[in-house]
Amino acid sequence: MAACKYGYMTDRPRISERIGNIAESATLAVDAKAKAMKAQGRPVIGFGAGEPDFPTPDYIVDAAAQACRDPRFHRYSPASGLPELKEAIAAKTLRDSGYSVDPSQVLVTNGGKQAIYEAFATLLNPGDEVIVIAPYWTTYPEAIKLAGGVPSYVVTDESTGYRASVEQLEAARTDRTTVLLFVSPSNPTGSVYPPEQVRAIGEWARDAGLWVLTDEIYEHLVYGDARAASIPVEVPELADSTVVVNGVAKTYAMTGWRVGWAIGPSDVIKAAGNLQSHATSNVANVSQAAALAAVSGDLSAVAEMRSAFDRRRRTIVRMLNEIPGVVCPEPQGAFYAYPSVRELLGTEIGGRRPGTTAELAEVILEQAEVAVVPGEAFGTPGYLRLSYALGDADLAEGVERLQKLLSGAR
Repeated sequence: MAACKYGYMTDRPRISERIGNIAESATLAVDAKAKAMKAQGRPVIGFGAGEPDFPTPDYIVDAAAQACRDPRFHRYSPASGLPELKEAIAAKTLRDSGYSVDPSQVLVTNGGKQAIYEAFATLLNPGDEVIVIAPYWTTYPEAIKLAGGVPSYVVTDESTGYRASVEQLEAARTDRTTVLLFVSPSNPTGSVYPPEQVRAIGEWARDAGLWVLTDEIYEHLVYGDARAASIPVEVPELADSTVVVNGVAKTYAMTGWRVGWAIGPSDVIKAAGNLQSHATSNVANVSQAAALAAVSGDLSAVAEMRSAFDRRRRTIVRMLNEIPGVVCPEPQGAFYAYPSVRELLGTEIGGRRPGTTAELAEVILEQAEVAVVPGEAFGTPGYLRLSYALGDADLAEGVERLQKLLSGAR
């Protein structure tokens, strides 16, 4: 029983139902376990965290160091973001995706996660439904539920390149559907919707009278002939009912700097900014100065990182497909491979018979000392997610361990 001022609380839970129902981030949990095992001296190779292995480019770090010495950045700044950063984000958005917005339509947030939550909190009333295409990033459903909404899932698989059709989306729509969550390039699958499919989905959302929240954080990480198309650019009539989420984390190897943003209609952005003014106030000014240097600079450092990711992408897909029972489509964007391992479930692997991919991931971590994230975390059991944002040598060694362990399944 929990003590209180007047005696003991016998019935009331210590944790609120709203927060108690929120699941821990599976990707961060896997990464934490892998790091703990490493600290114990075990040679774990981690494919869990979606984090570039490159350092933040020097010119960005230099801008932050200079900002540290500027007294202007030692004080509170506007909760919605530094005016010069908002202007630069608007200019960057026009440059990179062809979407013209006013700086007043930009809200600078503590990473993309805060932008996603605040957008849902601003758009949803209790019980409103959000169409979520699975496999999905683990944070999306939790952010929707925290905002009082209800996720409605449309499940895809490797047969369609993990892309949903308009027909599937329409079948999921109900009278309570308020928002379509649209992500391309995708975490965890690396799928990229071609412009014509983005246009068709946008026209469907427009005709259905839905809001669209689109996460474009991986816009620059596309390979081959793939192109990241922005839904309000493909369907301009959607601009007044679309919120675009983005950030510096993936493109510029700045996951720890915690700068993201939301772009949307002025009234929505103003309301979300009001929420942020009470939740966190402004994003750390030094991080905003670093982000300003990032989005204002050229994309040469990004091109170097993308070239390395592309090389690793081809390597991991080839090596995974050499394992009997593993089917790995070639991702077109982001830095994740999402192979199907359904044929391995129930077989004997290392003296065990894992019946789920969660159990299989445990066997892999314990016996091969390789950290992967099970598909249950992304709404599609039977798959594993492997981030290839790690060094070439570690990548090859890690997949070789998987090949050795899983090729003996019987």
